[in-house]
Amino acid sequence: QRSTKTAKRMLSQTTPKSKPIDPKAARTTAGTGRPSDAAGEAFSRHRGPVSWAAFGVIAVASASAVGYFQVERERRLERAMGKVVSTGKPAIGGPWSLVDLDGNLVTNKNFEGKWLLLYFGFARCPDICPSEMLKVGRVMDTLKKEHPSLAQKIQPVFVSVDPARDSLKVLREYGKDFHPSYVFLTGSPGQVQEMAKKYRVYVSKADETEDGDYLVDHSIVVYFHDDTGDLADCFTQSMRPKDVVEKIVERMTFVPSY
Repeated sequence: QRSTKTAKRMLSQTTPKSKPIDPKAARTTAGTGRPSDAAGEAFSRHRGPVSWAAFGVIAVASASAVGYFQVERERRLERAMGKVVSTGKPAIGGPWSLVDLDGNLVTNKNFEGKWLLLYFGFARCPDICPSEMLKVGRVMDTLKKEHPSLAQKIQPVFVSVDPARDSLKVLREYGKDFHPSYVFLTGSPGQVQEMAKKYRVYVSKADETEDGDYLVDHSIVVYFHDDTGDLADCFTQSMRPKDVVEKIVERMTFVPSY
């Protein structure tokens, strides 16, 4: 009996008393509370739901997606160039009428006998339009130097897709910064929309501010017409000036084999 009591006393001394569980301490990083110890805090601090590496992967994927869609847009345009309607002409372009810087009505027939380099843009464009127009200027200078007889037959044309702001006065000032051979055209919103539709040019307002200022998203393509008014080729933003020159010379000197 004495040994039994001694055993019980020894057992009570070696077994720690259990403490009541704190509800806060029972919460984990997977629950709604905070970790209860330093290890939990370290986990929360260093192993968040999205790491910097994940952000990097997302950024690269987004840039790749943007690049893919830009390339795909150019491919769609080039495929459209290959479409042929029943008359055997490309399904882009058609008759149009606009106004030149002297206020005169101009139509596609005014340029018969000329090869056109036709570009749609707007005077307040901060970078892409000036870059493309300067590229066309370099193309014209190269052709004038290397193929002067061909250069004389080519007419660069700029069509404003922002007629609300691109007045004749604005376009006159804008034109001073570019190749002297350019012809600048504008018109009523209806005239511009009709022509843009025929050329499948995407046009939309973007980043409009409270004071009414805005940019214009639009297709970035230079259309190349032959001297009969038919569309001969189109040059996308990715093409270098020398690539455009080669294409122009190829188109203008092509002789059918029939």
